[in-house]
Amino acid sequence: MENGNHTVVKEFVIQGLSQLWEMQLFLCVLLLLFYIIILPANFVIIVTICKDPHLGSPMFFFLANLAFLDICYSCVTPPKLMANIFSGRRTISYLGCITQIFFIHFLGAAEMFLLIAMAIDRYVAICQPLRYATMVTQVVCWGMSVCSWVGGFLHSIIQVILIIPLPFCGPNELDNFFCDITQIIKLACTNTYTLEFVMFVSSGLVSTACFILLLISYGALLIKVRTSSSHGKNKASSTCITHIIIACIMFGPAIYIYCRPFQDFPFDKVVAFFHTVVFPLMNPMIYTLRNKEIKVAMWRLLKKYKN
Repeated sequence: MENGNHTVVKEFVIQGLSQLWEMQLFLCVLLLLFYIIILPANFVIIVTICKDPHLGSPMFFFLANLAFLDICYSCVTPPKLMANIFSGRRTISYLGCITQIFFIHFLGAAEMFLLIAMAIDRYVAICQPLRYATMVTQVVCWGMSVCSWVGGFLHSIIQVILIIPLPFCGPNELDNFFCDITQIIKLACTNTYTLEFVMFVSSGLVSTACFILLLISYGALLIKVRTSSSHGKNKASSTCITHIIIACIMFGPAIYIYCRPFQDFPFDKVVAFFHTVVFPLMNPMIYTLRNKEIKVAMWRLLKKYKN
């Protein structure tokens, strides 16, 4: 299809994680192991929280939502990566590329907003314990969860709307294993300085601001918990620390990728691999390992089905 003197790009070539086929095969097997072991474990977490009446608090409701978001997020890029490795092809259609960008930012932003909702829940639980049950009701929990999804959708659709009008008429190679705005913008046959700045603000600065606010919030809560004389302060401290770990895992790579000029750096692929593949599968597992109630509930569920 011709457009003036240029050929319109219909597909992009994904260079992948490595040029060596043996290394790509090793990474593919590693991905399969992650899916076989950790992905079902996240489903077990969701089922446990839904089935066990002892896990009816808002904190576990949000954890189930987090696990579901992470499962969805981890299914955006790895399937295409594994399909390309097994088939020997390294291409992705223009529509497939835009679709990847949409879901990466939709689910990623929704998870960030959900972490903010979880921080609000912990703030009310620690600072307003007597009013917690009346303030954080089931309706409020569902409302914050829906707002997280809507916020993620709005953020993502804005990114896609800004990218779709870009003309692609020259190079079509992406030096990565998936499509993202940092790669696509550099291939456009036009001046993208303004667009890069908009993306830098909407993805980079917003992520950084949310991360800083979360750290300040949990830091203040930890100080309050440590100085209080309540019996449950150890449990509250452990929960806050867990949330801080998850926030660092989620926001750290995102800030590295988007909060800088859209240029290639040596560790980009490594950070992107952990950000899009490994970390989303690990987040709920960290909560499970640090939460005694969930581990006990999982044993109860396992014994119930054994009998």
